[in-house]
Amino acid sequence: MAEIRPFRGVRYNERLVQDISSVICPPYDIITPEAEQELYHRSEYSFVKLEHGQQLPSDTDEDNKYTRSAATLKQWLDKGVLKTDGLPAIYLHQHCFSYNGARYRRHGIIAAVRLEEWDRMVIRPHESTRGKPKDDRLNLLWALQANTSPIFAMFEDQGQQIASLLAEKEQDRPIIDLISSEEGHRIWAITSPEVISQISARLSDRPLYIADGHHRYESALNYRKERLTCSPSASGDEGFNFVMMELVDFTDPGLIILSPHRLVRGISKVTLSELKSRLATLFQMEELPLGTPDISQQVDDLLAGDRTDQVRIVLFGLSPGSLLLLKLGDSATASQMVPYFHSELYKRLDVSIVDHVILEEMLGLTSEREETSLAFNHDKMDVINKVLNREYQLAFFLSPVKTEVIKAIADVGDRMPRKSSYFYPKPPSGLVFRRLG
Repeated sequence: MAEIRPFRGVRYNERLVQDISSVICPPYDIITPEAEQELYHRSEYSFVKLEHGQQLPSDTDEDNKYTRSAATLKQWLDKGVLKTDGLPAIYLHQHCFSYNGARYRRHGIIAAVRLEEWDRMVIRPHESTRGKPKDDRLNLLWALQANTSPIFAMFEDQGQQIASLLAEKEQDRPIIDLISSEEGHRIWAITSPEVISQISARLSDRPLYIADGHHRYESALNYRKERLTCSPSASGDEGFNFVMMELVDFTDPGLIILSPHRLVRGISKVTLSELKSRLATLFQMEELPLGTPDISQQVDDLLAGDRTDQVRIVLFGLSPGSLLLLKLGDSATASQMVPYFHSELYKRLDVSIVDHVILEEMLGLTSEREETSLAFNHDKMDVINKVLNREYQLAFFLSPVKTEVIKAIADVGDRMPRKSSYFYPKPPSGLVFRRLG
């Protein structure tokens, strides 16, 4: 099914950029304006200049963030700041990080993967997307002719066959060895044709599931369509027919999924005053004081409870100083409020109930208002503080989605609401990237 190929990676020249940690950056979609400024000033060779160029008031069609990124890429290649590996490789990425006081290690395979249309079910999405980020990534593709950050995808490593191959490679010396107190990154280049063939063969009979990077994948599909319009006689092996991915096994112990909790503002006083009575028609409600030093743990305990298949949501902001535990009682009525064309599994998801039943039906939050009225945040304490500081009126806390649910949704051809999952941490941009030429 999936076609995996090696590529000649482009990466920083260690002789000119000795501290790789000073130049790598997060993927574009989680770079805040504040972080962007800090990254730009951290190093003259910060990868953010390629991944997330700055917009200026003076931008024109001839001089804008995309043209400046393209000029920067050419300059860095000409100066030798960036170098291209001599042999095509599949790259092994060991990502070490801490979460909740524990240390984790995640293994990913960075490779070129043939683009496939969604209906072929070779590459399977699990989340809905919006148009604006896709336009941005498409413009960057045209400007740079490169995949600057990998799409994060999952696969089933049956019998741990691929893991055993990678474990052998880890005995070699890595080409990048970046260790810090926060995160560590080791990269190995697998250039042996025999090993590459074995990895490709073992991935060729199974689908890949996009975890993070739906916008980038759809932009790559659109870019390929536009290139094929210009080159109708293309052979199919051109670089634009592939996209860079980092592939992680579903059972990898370092595969951590957090919940993008919902923050809401711009709701009228009348609507807020009626919300509790509306919720009571569908949910069993229990009000609890916000009285523990560890609010994050309190929220987790409430969401877990005596967990069955029952939808459990924690609401903060409706009653001062209290958390409101919502347990769905009337599931039949609630499912009727979810668009009919979705699967039964979709209609039973916590995030579907919040987005369709509470936000859309009860609070009247339409897609036109989402840009200014809705935010997503996986940090529970930050969410609480934003409500306490009156930046937002309400917060809805959700349980993290499990990998098996993501797989099940994707297997039936459905998509969860956007921002249903937050894979932590994100693979950084700038360790190695792929030019299409």
